[in-house]
Amino acid sequence: PDGNGIHVDSPPIIPALTTSYAHGTSSTSLRHTTIGEALLKAVERSPDTEAVVFLQDGVRKTFAQLQQDVDQAAAGLLAIGLQKGDRLGMWGPNTYEWILFQFATAKAGIILVSVNPAYQPQEVEFALRKVGCKAIVCLTQFKTQKYCDMLRQICPEIETSTPGDIRSARLPDLRSVIVIDSRQPGMFHLEDVMQAGSSQYIQQLQDLQKKISFDDPINIQFTSGTTGVPKGATLSHHNIINNAYFVGSRMGYTWRPDLRICLPVPMYHCFGSVGGGMCIAMHSVNLSISPHRCTYIYGTPTMYVDWINQPDLAKYDLSSVHSGIMAGSPCPPEVVKKVITMMGVKEITIGYGTTENSPVTFCGSPSDNLDRKCDTVGYIMDHIEAKIVNPSTGEIVPLGMLGEVMIRGYCVMLEYWGDEAKTRECITKEGWYKTGDIGSMDAHSYLRIEGRIKDMIIRGGENIYPAEIEQFLHTHPKIKEAQVVGVADPRMGEEVCACIKLVDGKDCTEEEIKAYCKGQIAHFKIPRYVLFVTSYPLTITGKVRAHIFL
Repeated sequence: PDGNGIHVDSPPIIPALTTSYAHGTSSTSLRHTTIGEALLKAVERSPDTEAVVFLQDGVRKTFAQLQQDVDQAAAGLLAIGLQKGDRLGMWGPNTYEWILFQFATAKAGIILVSVNPAYQPQEVEFALRKVGCKAIVCLTQFKTQKYCDMLRQICPEIETSTPGDIRSARLPDLRSVIVIDSRQPGMFHLEDVMQAGSSQYIQQLQDLQKKISFDDPINIQFTSGTTGVPKGATLSHHNIINNAYFVGSRMGYTWRPDLRICLPVPMYHCFGSVGGGMCIAMHSVNLSISPHRCTYIYGTPTMYVDWINQPDLAKYDLSSVHSGIMAGSPCPPEVVKKVITMMGVKEITIGYGTTENSPVTFCGSPSDNLDRKCDTVGYIMDHIEAKIVNPSTGEIVPLGMLGEVMIRGYCVMLEYWGDEAKTRECITKEGWYKTGDIGSMDAHSYLRIEGRIKDMIIRGGENIYPAEIEQFLHTHPKIKEAQVVGVADPRMGEEVCACIKLVDGKDCTEEEIKAYCKGQIAHFKIPRYVLFVTSYPLTITGKVRAHIFL
């Protein structure tokens, strides 16, 4: 192959790259179907295979049953007045209805807006207004979140409205609220919508199919924005279908029998909806919310940290779980090692991506060695281009050097909904998406992520990447978790501050930490300040908010 081709049908063996640019060539072409067509194909392949299991709700559905529910719900949405291109908000925790509406909206050409279940009224109002939601689907309440009450707080007019004809000052586009589990004034019950889908609307749904193109927008995901207001990343059928297909292939879904995925990651995350929900259709896999008899487990690093720190971990029967994927934020090597040794998930795979890239752009192979699983986020995905550039000059850096990761290909989102300026800020006119992540690439296209551009600490002119220090601190036996941030300093510009969570029951001093670092990491990276904390401020999607400490 020439200088920069990396063939990714199997893990790359030849170190073919000569500079930090990679294109993942593949012998499988891009899928050119819509989500509706993908589900139909899955039903044809295996109609009587279980598609989804929600044990706590007593829901079990085969592909044929799921398909029937989807058509009924899609026809019902048309019946209550939604049209192709309208936006429908989905607000709530992982339930069967999430999957149902994910496929039903796509079938009717309606754009599903993923609303974070933890959002408070002002955040929900912002999200729904930003993208002009015409309908919203929710539970009455979940834990402390009273969804219907919050909607009434934003739109008191609902109480006196006819369902399907809400007119609200604060949410001018909203017409319908669909409640999954109770009857409320001015709102539809899910049953009403299912029953409204009479034969004329089923026919309308069939006629609509030829008007739906795989490049149409189909999903808006709000990015958590650890800074600033959330932005609505807009994804197409093509974005989501292909990412689900190629991630599944890399995980081995194309040849493994008896696939059962445990999905505790939230569906409102790109990772949950594409990696979990869409994989059902692309690979005929079974999706479950509890690890019972599952073979695959999906999680963010924080979830895995919680699992391995469970005092009674040994009680749980995880014998069926042989593989998993860990993604959503950087994965500390120590955590990866423990998941393999303590949980027995030998084929854990690390994935990397961002909502704006539908989401996965690099992913390891289940068979990668421990060093690669611990130190990299895998190699380039099929059909995607990536380059590492010097953030100041935009020039591609030599192999192994740090720079900003940039991505081009089918996976790049269409836009931030209704925000051309923000879209242009992160997608260049040549089509490259700027990730804002700092990383380096080796000759096999394996990527290492060192942190975010904006988290980079500049101390006396030295560029310091917090992730490097965090990874080193994780090797200290008393440290459970570490976050490193920059603190303003009159002389140095910035100083390094480590915020450390200790293993339960352990004591430690600032001196002890500094002594541990001495001679192990460069003197300018040793934390000037060490704080011992019991918790970190998190953003709403569970990512640590760095700048809150400052």
